[in-house]
Amino acid sequence: MVDQREETGRIVVGVDGSDSSKQAVRWAVRQAEATGGVVEAVTAWEFPQFHGALGWLPPSSSDEGALKARARQELTRTVEEAVGPQPPAEVRAEARYGTPAGVLLHAAQGAALLVVGSRGLGGFTGLLLGSVAQHCVQHAPCPVLVVRGEDG
Repeated sequence: MVDQREETGRIVVGVDGSDSSKQAVRWAVRQAEATGGVVEAVTAWEFPQFHGALGWLPPSSSDEGALKARARQELTRTVEEAVGPQPPAEVRAEARYGTPAGVLLHAAQGAALLVVGSRGLGGFTGLLLGSVAQHCVQHAPCPVLVVRGEDG
């Protein structure tokens, strides 16, 4: 049987290490504390493009483990920087393989809310809304909150 609190109060937050995502984590934790919910902090990782004389080269299986471990470490570090080692609400951290928007949309299935920062680490810093946030706003299966930075 599924815990009703988890299904009705699960807040997914996208984390990429940017200041905007740290603000999103802080907002999500405050909301979870106020509503008795749980935060699912999610980051995405992908294989970098390797090119050789014969074209694209797939990474070795040891690279996969290292990439996932590094993503998980960065996620843990970012969450702790945002809300400390013992946040006032439960935070579950997950590093998932895939594109950031795809990973967040999949994680948001059945969630009460998806929280993203307005701009992440990539792209053009002058944009009001980054490509991942824009994609999530347009395609999420639940309500989306975009946390704008103090400078934007």
